[in-house]
Amino acid sequence: MSLTGRLTRDPELKYTNGSNIPVLSFTLAVNRNFKNKQGDVEADFINCVAWNKAAENISNYFQKGSLIGIEGSIQTRTYDDKDGKRVYLTEVYVKSFSFLEAKKNQAPSSGQPAAASYAPVTDVPF
Repeated sequence: MSLTGRLTRDPELKYTNGSNIPVLSFTLAVNRNFKNKQGDVEADFINCVAWNKAAENISNYFQKGSLIGIEGSIQTRTYDDKDGKRVYLTEVYVKSFSFLEAKKNQAPSSGQPAAASYAPVTDVPF
């Protein structure tokens, strides 16, 4: 499955106990393809998990509000909370990701096109 959305918070990289494998859990806000009755676009909030190098790279290069494209698969899991209640989770396990915008701290473009490097018409040899 492919999703495009924005991170809802800064990513926090963690490591598994014992084997020290990088893991990153984050939530992606994905806009719906339609507007509600008030004319607003709503979003779904999708829980995502990345492992190993993908986890490290997302943690290093993305922040809250960053636009990201991910490819992954849906997986479900359960665990018992502190009160003994069974909790069901559905998450997207990230297989790959894409940068979809420039870093926010880059100098903004002036909107001017780059200077052309064409030879003047008078210098063309024909």
